[in-house]
Amino acid sequence: MALPTRLLLEVVTPDRAVVREEVDEVQLPGAEGYLGVLPGHAPLLATLTVGELWYRIGQQRQYLAIAGGFVEVLPERVTVLAQTAERAQEIDVARAEAARTRAEERLRQASSDTDFARARTALAKASMRLQVATRARSRV
Repeated sequence: MALPTRLLLEVVTPDRAVVREEVDEVQLPGAEGYLGVLPGHAPLLATLTVGELWYRIGQQRQYLAIAGGFVEVLPERVTVLAQTAERAQEIDVARAEAARTRAEERLRQASSDTDFARARTALAKASMRLQVATRARSRV
């Protein structure tokens, strides 16, 4: 049996389908580190964390900011069930910068009732959104 030459990538959130494309390669932020997936990859289930997902079609890369969820990898398909996912061009940079500033301030002025884990997660999400938006815009 021949190995597949492309992957069907599907990225969905509870609100919408974000991506459904035939791709050549995918990189995802797994909870244990980044995962690279090419056609013919061994089956795999993994949890995802806050990070950058990119996929390649030919020489062109597309970027998404994702937060949490799961990925199922099959030899011919990658299915991402993410808590949140945004394409780089959808990210509102001003809103992400404001969110990062709020999270940094929350951590800086921490009190005994501050939820540190939640504040650190908010900071990580905002920073990742900015990184993804900046990376995509710098290619233009």
